Amino acid sequence: MTSTRTDLLQGTLDLLILKTLHVGEPMHGWGVAVRIQQLSDDALQLNQGSLYPALHRLEHKGWIRSEWGTSENNRRAKFYRLTTLGRRQFADQQEQWDLFSTAVDRILAAG
Repeated sequence: MTSTRTDLLQGTLDLLILKTLHVGEPMHGWGVAVRIQQLSDDALQLNQGSLYPALHRLEHKGWIRSEWGTSENNRRAKFYRLTTLGRRQFADQQEQWDLFSTAVDRILAAG
């Protein structure tokens, strides 16, 4: 049961990161975490132990790419952006999420 739950959480995290990078300019890792927290009204807070491995995993898959740059507080940081493959993957994952969440809603609403 634990590995299934971990897979689901990783897949959800990937989708959230892809969405965050899909709508804007390149962002550094901390910026991605802050944006997800803001958009979720503080319901989701990512820690570095899950965020950075996810960013590396997505980069390894070719869904995002990184470049070194300077952050708003003048620090050296990696900035991430979606690749063309990442945009396609985001669309696929969003469609799968919509189907999954609709199915779960139906089950929970059943009498």
